[in-house]
Amino acid sequence: MLAGVSAGYYTRLEQGQSLHASTEVLDAIAGAMQLTAAEREHLHLLSATVPHRVRPSVPPDEEADAGLRTLLAAMNEVPALVVGRRNDVLAWNRAGHALLAGHLDAAAPDDPETRPNMSRLIFTDAHTRGLYRNWHTKARAVVGNLRVMTARNPGDAGLAALVGELAIESAEFATMWAEHPVRPCGRDVYDLTHPLVGDLTVTQQALSLPQAPHQSLITVIADPDSPSAAALTMLYQICGHRR
Repeated sequence: MLAGVSAGYYTRLEQGQSLHASTEVLDAIAGAMQLTAAEREHLHLLSATVPHRVRPSVPPDEEADAGLRTLLAAMNEVPALVVGRRNDVLAWNRAGHALLAGHLDAAAPDDPETRPNMSRLIFTDAHTRGLYRNWHTKARAVVGNLRVMTARNPGDAGLAALVGELAIESAEFATMWAEHPVRPCGRDVYDLTHPLVGDLTVTQQALSLPQAPHQSLITVIADPDSPSAAALTMLYQICGHRR
């Protein structure tokens, strides 16, 4: 009633039987549901893919280009990494590796067969899970972003396989996925406990890359002159001495 459509039409729309919903109708439904901007975009993406029934495919392997790798290296003490459409780590700098996955081989992102996947690490890797003191907040953010990416890449068989794998391996993932959160990664603050430098609070920022629309540059920073900033500097120095 609030959206100005009949209950019968709305039911057919939810069931995927009405394949030609107009932008105006979808916006009216989004307004009635008080959807966020990200949820509204997600609704339009889902509607656009239904009529075409996109067949699953395996897109080519992703790579971080040379310019991005140079940028990562130049960022020096700022932990940073590049992730692809499935949240695979395509590249990271020394600080990013030390902060988020120091227990893994630093060269792992260079080989598509061994690349870490940040979504998988959050739900199935004890080291990564222990890193986040507010793990449930981080986990829900990961699930919300995966919802966005599956709508943007409806034919990506690898992305669908990742969701299925996590749903089987993690009951917590399955529960969160069923709740249908929709939220792209943006700017988030997390409390971490790192095995080498202890407790710190950081801001994680996901930046879109125009030259690679399905890739993101992830940076992690701390407030200037804070104990957390000192901890990041110490971590960079420690990992530098270990090389």
